[in-house]
Amino acid sequence: MTKPSSIDLNADVGEGTGNDAQLIPLVTSVNIACGAHAGGPEEMRAAVSLAYDFGASIGAHPGFADREHFGRKEIAVTPAEATALVTSQVAALRAVARALGARVGHVKLHGALYNMASRDGALAAAVVEALCRDPERGQNPLSLVALSGSVLLQLGRKAGLTVIAEAFADRSYESDGSLTPRSKQGAVIGDAELAAAQALSIARDGRVKARGGAVVPVEAQTLCLHGDKPESVAFATRVRRELRMAGIRIKRPGA
Repeated sequence: MTKPSSIDLNADVGEGTGNDAQLIPLVTSVNIACGAHAGGPEEMRAAVSLAYDFGASIGAHPGFADREHFGRKEIAVTPAEATALVTSQVAALRAVARALGARVGHVKLHGALYNMASRDGALAAAVVEALCRDPERGQNPLSLVALSGSVLLQLGRKAGLTVIAEAFADRSYESDGSLTPRSKQGAVIGDAELAAAQALSIARDGRVKARGGAVVPVEAQTLCLHGDKPESVAFATRVRRELRMAGIRIKRPGA
């Protein structure tokens, strides 16, 4: 596996956690909640404005309209409903971005919808169809951020979309390359040093140590840090430092 000289660092923002002003300057891409699992017009405007000012790529972060569980509870959904979720939430963020002179360039699903579409071919196909049928695709195409090794990533590439393979600095992995379910102990990495070490292993070596001890190959053009944790700013600072010390540039895709 070719070792990259650069990688994108992304964060989920616009979720009303109060970290955005400190976190966004530390990353190169943001995934902005579109008012379903969290956020709303005010949070979207603030996140878009910050991202625009700091040169971060702006993306939509659609998820289930389930604020009680922060969009992290799996909900039965048809492919048509999944398509509608993505389409409507992308449109909401685009409207906010246009008013501020900014552009939405990518889509990354949130929470349970992300996990379900990563393994369910029918849901993955529905998400890919939504992006392929996007009326602005000719002038303003959307890239798809998808879990490394997932069916969503595979179908997106097959359909001709620009797909950005994602890995996680602050989530543990299973031996099959999937993320450890949040219901299991150790699913979320709570130590900045461990998160930075995992980020470096992925970015420099293209691999991650799974929860059971297996070493799993991971392709990644972008690394995610969750923005809803109180320590997210400290995590981002530590990850940036470790990557730079290893000679890995942090830059947004295509920059």
